[in-house]
Parts: sequence; structure tokens; C-alpha cells
Amino acid sequence: MMTPRRQRMIFVAVVLGGVAVATLLALRAFEGNLLYFFSPSQVLAGEAPPTHNFRVGGLVVEGSVARQSDGVTVSFELTDSVATVPVRYAGILPDLFREGQGVVALGRLGADGAFLAEEVLAKHDEKYMPPEVADALKTAQQGGSMPFPHAED
Repeated sequence: MMTPRRQRMIFVAVVLGGVAVATLLALRAFEGNLLYFFSPSQVLAGEAPPTHNFRVGGLVVEGSVARQSDGVTVSFELTDSVATVPVRYAGILPDLFREGQGVVALGRLGADGAFLAEEVLAKHDEKYMPPEVADALKTAQQGGSMPFPHAED
């Protein structure tokens, strides 16, 4: 027969173990849903994860927007004024999407090195630029590189 003190100790150990497992599961789920931002320079340098979704942002290169005959697929290039990444997107672009404007695209790298966007976000007025894009452009113009947000898994 167990003493009441031993029963309490076992109960506390089980509760602490359950809390630790729940915390570990929550952190793993949170980590899997994070979307990091990379500049075109970082993408071309191989810093972007090849198997996970991430965001890439920059300015749409003038004259690079090409619409496919299906009327839905669009290809364009994003630049941070140092490097350029080709982007392909199948969907309806935001009304404010234009050449020379800042955009952020969500997606992943394709086998051919092009960024396959699932979503494209455009700035909402002529004064606004997403903070990540503004920081990437400023850093690239100064000849630096943005800090890598996380280590490879």
C-alpha cells in the first residue's frame, strides 16, 4: 500500500510530465507554422528553406510581368536592387500590383529555382512599403546581408 505522500509525488510527477509533453507539442506546431521573410539576395544565396513555405519581397522589375495565355498564370521578377528572383503565380493579382512597386509573395522554391507563389500581397498606397521589404532594400543597397532568422533543421 502506498502512503499518501508517495501518491502525491507520483501525481505531481505525472502532471509535470504532461505539461512538458504539451509544451513540447505546442512549440513544434508553432515552429512548423512560422513564415520567415527572405530578400531575393538571400534566396539566391541559398539561405531560404527549400522544403518550407516562406515569404520573399522586393520590387517588381520593370518589364518583367508576363501573363500566360490561360489568363490566370503570371510570371514576374522581384529584386532588392542587388539580386533578382523569378516568381510564378497562378491566381488573381491584387489591384495595386504594378511594375516598380513593392510586393511580398508567400510560397516556396520550385525545382527550377523559381519562386512558386501561393499568395501575392501588394502595398496599399504610394507611401507604404512592407517593413520587411523596406529593410531588405536598405540592407541590400548598403551592401550587407540580412540576418538569417533561424538555423536549418
